Amino acid sequence: MPAKSFNRSDRVSAELRRELAVLVHAAVRDHALPSVSVSDVEVTKDLDVATVYVTALIGDQGKEATAALNELAKEFRRELSRTMKLRRVPELRFRYDDSVDKGERIESLLRSDA
Repeated sequence: MPAKSFNRSDRVSAELRRELAVLVHAAVRDHALPSVSVSDVEVTKDLDVATVYVTALIGDQGKEATAALNELAKEFRRELSRTMKLRRVPELRFRYDDSVDKGERIESLLRSDA
């Protein structure tokens, strides 16, 4: 039987991604933020910091939404401490994931050449 391929930080990342997706969706609705979704979460090995990557439906509003989410990070962390079974919830840092924007740009360039 193969050894476990996921270490603890990977499991915490996956759980944070699930929990934060719900919290971010609610924050978008409640605070009238631009529509964003959680694309990935990376947690440091010591579980001290979690970088949360978000994508926006409208690319121009991504930076604005990321700034608003960073302001709400302490509130999210407090809520996560109630729902997750961790001794210490990592500090949350939201970053805009521009990979979707880059993919759309490449696709439009390929279409224009054809």
